[in-house]
Amino acid sequence: MTSILLQAGTVLTHEGDNVKVLPDHDVLVVRNTIQAIGQGLALPAGIPGRVINCQGKIVSPGFIDTHHHLWQSQMRGRFGNLSFMDYMVAGNIQSFNHTPEDIFWGQMAGCQESIYSGVTTVVDHAHMTYSPEHATEAIRATASSGLRSFFCYTPIWRIKRWGSDGPVEYDKDLLPEWWFSTLKTLAKAAPFGDGRVMLGLGFDDFKLPRETVQDLWSRCRSLGINLFTTHYVANYMTNSISLLKRYALLDKTVLFSHINGITKADAQTLLAHGAHFSSTPETELQMGLGEPVAFNPDLKCNASIGIDCHSNNSGDTLSQLRLGMQHARGAENARAVEAGEYPRVKIQLEEVFNLGTIQGARAVNMTEKIGSIEVGKLADLVVFNATSPNMVCVVEENPIAAILLHANAGDIEVVIVDGIIRKEAGQLVDVGVLGEMNGEVVKFLAQGEVSKQLLESRRNIIERAQGQDVARGMEFLYKTFG
Repeated sequence: MTSILLQAGTVLTHEGDNVKVLPDHDVLVVRNTIQAIGQGLALPAGIPGRVINCQGKIVSPGFIDTHHHLWQSQMRGRFGNLSFMDYMVAGNIQSFNHTPEDIFWGQMAGCQESIYSGVTTVVDHAHMTYSPEHATEAIRATASSGLRSFFCYTPIWRIKRWGSDGPVEYDKDLLPEWWFSTLKTLAKAAPFGDGRVMLGLGFDDFKLPRETVQDLWSRCRSLGINLFTTHYVANYMTNSISLLKRYALLDKTVLFSHINGITKADAQTLLAHGAHFSSTPETELQMGLGEPVAFNPDLKCNASIGIDCHSNNSGDTLSQLRLGMQHARGAENARAVEAGEYPRVKIQLEEVFNLGTIQGARAVNMTEKIGSIEVGKLADLVVFNATSPNMVCVVEENPIAAILLHANAGDIEVVIVDGIIRKEAGQLVDVGVLGEMNGEVVKFLAQGEVSKQLLESRRNIIERAQGQDVARGMEFLYKTFG
């Protein structure tokens, strides 16, 4: 058992949905739990521990990213000028070119970027399950990284052959027996990483028969899986909100991604059944999915924030919150001007901060454990340097403004996940790589070594993709996704 004392910082706590600022306060962590919040606290006697001086710093809850594809690191920079369907060919179905080893390094790098950026919990929609080993290597990387995560095991259309001559050949059975046996094996072994990495289901193929979908949900629930995540964008995809309602599967365990273009009727259905959604402003605005709806007054009580593709944009929640907030403010201002009114700021910083913290905890049904700094909750904490050139003076005026309007990932000095320091003095600590998903640490890796392995993996992936016709890939997508 160990302890950490964050001493004399500006601590952001919650009273309900209200953020309460506590200047010059301490946070005491014992093992993986917040034991006390107050002034003049001391490390408990007889327990190894350390004190971190937080004067001039902000202590915040760790941020919660409710939609991400963590495996895609080797493709960073590829999608900057692409829209949705072009991304699907250049990115989504590129898992065909990834070996399980490639998945390990891509997943590790995605987890590390999340931690570096102050994200402590991620809902990982893992759509790269070409084999049992692809899934187990992704989980091993996540568990090794120190991140808290829901690994949402996902059935995918698996390509068997993709060249320049002839159509893409693929496995016509979306849910083969090996996929179910792997699901059962994973569920039996879960959670991973000392309880940090939990198992969920990712699913998007609602063209399958009703009985097949209901049977899948039933199997997952019998295995103890209680988070189901799915993409939905109006005019692009099957209306999974109304469909899951008809199937009697829509409830608080369902987490939708995007929901751009949602109708008022579907919004009411989502809220009435207690389901939540994740908005990912950067990809939604770039890829033509429509207006982000995180700040829609009819929906925002069930909203949360996600990254989506760190291969396309930054992996930090701060960027998503800032972009989503200011875009929504701009849309409100435009409506006011059109109506002959003087614009005013309606969306307040406090509700934006909540979107990345307690709202994320609600979306994954973990409000008793994460999302805020409270005694008895898990110690997922982020410490910002409030005296950096871009942050100095802001904390004295408004610590929430300091984080949402002025901070960047470089201002994050310390990240603690489950009571363990994963970033310190602005740098990621070495990663203890597990030999198996729930095994012992077999070696330690510095971040530079992870980068070296990732670059080698990227070269191998690009070589495998040589000669694969993009138009053939698009034809495959229309056959499978519609």
